[in-house]
Amino acid sequence: MDSLINDTADRIFSDHVDKPLLDAAERGEFPNPLWQLVTEAGLDQVGAPESGTTAADAFGVLKLVGRHGVPLPFAEVLISRQLGIDNGLVSIAVDGYAPWGRNADRVVIVEADGVIDASAFEIEQDSNLAGEPRDRITSHAGASANPPFPVIERLALARVAMMSGALDRVLEITLQYAMERNQFGRPIAKFQAIQHNLARLAGEVAAASRAADGAIDALDTEYMTLEIAAAKSRVGEAAGIAAEIAHQAHGAFGFTHEHILHHFTRRLWAWRDELGRESEWQALLGRHVAGLGADRVWGFLTDVG
Repeated sequence: MDSLINDTADRIFSDHVDKPLLDAAERGEFPNPLWQLVTEAGLDQVGAPESGTTAADAFGVLKLVGRHGVPLPFAEVLISRQLGIDNGLVSIAVDGYAPWGRNADRVVIVEADGVIDASAFEIEQDSNLAGEPRDRITSHAGASANPPFPVIERLALARVAMMSGALDRVLEITLQYAMERNQFGRPIAKFQAIQHNLARLAGEVAAASRAADGAIDALDTEYMTLEIAAAKSRVGEAAGIAAEIAHQAHGAFGFTHEHILHHFTRRLWAWRDELGRESEWQALLGRHVAGLGADRVWGFLTDVG
């Protein structure tokens, strides 16, 4: 089932998400035709109750969302479906900001004592470093309810999955450029210094992918929070290193708006800071390990592994 879902998602995203669409989204234009294709294919229902799919399937789709830079509030839609909101364009506001809140039919507002499903709300338009809409919810109405799972943790895992996919795309773009760009009569990929950096980039992407998969595998287990913390920390670290190497390999050309690379590196930088920076998740892990005591640390590490 997950292979069929991913093949469908990859085909739709490959055919319809290109640089002009990403540029338009950065100007605030919502991609309605793409959203219609997504809903017609049922991709917005992946992971929802009674859909025949799992939450893990939803995070698999989010890896592809990151790989293609899909300019939709995809993570928020899929997690809202898991909350039982089964139709419409739904965003989720954390700390008062909702991705694509300006186009949402509903906004789920996360508060300390629960969530509020708001169908009436006002916004102030804003955006993140990548130019993705992050609109401030200034007023709303609705009753508070207790969610069936920690919403912020699932949103953090969604960013992990999307960053993993974006890292894979950054590696692909960089490898292709290094093979095509000639210097002194041969591709720059033949130079030892470039090869070293490409190998390091590939290592960071592989580590991030494994961290993301480990956190997805830990869904609804006793280690879920800790695995998400480890993944958000490790993938966030990989994002900084990978973006630096990719732009070094591309030289000045990679920094231009005309090149597609920045759509992914800027997303990596933006998503790294959303739903908790590395230091915040590392502090959570540190407090847990420190609380175990020295005699129990090794047992904890091998048990989680």
